[in-house]
Amino acid sequence: MTERIAAWQCIGCGRVEAEQPCIGVCRDRRVEFVHASEHDEVLAQLARTQSGLAAVTAIIRDLACTTPREGQWERTYRALQSRARDVLAALGRNASTLGTSAGAAAGESD
Repeated sequence: MTERIAAWQCIGCGRVEAEQPCIGVCRDRRVEFVHASEHDEVLAQLARTQSGLAAVTAIIRDLACTTPREGQWERTYRALQSRARDVLAALGRNASTLGTSAGAAAGESD
């Protein structure tokens, strides 16, 4: 995991400084930072995306690897369709927390 350090940020110009003992050989260099709260939000979004991908992958795997018994193709299709709708609904709930429209995504698939 990434190490976090405590630092001071100027509310005027945005300068960031962290307490560190100087050993006399210091040189300043340009670096880029993100706020920990923004980093945490991206990690949460990544976790939701990975969870959704795993659910979709499971349905695709079942669709690719399932051979219905003779005369049972429709029952199998309906079961897979029901699972896919459940996953889409869950993904829609996750998308709505990100500010996107779950209804638009569901409407595009019909």
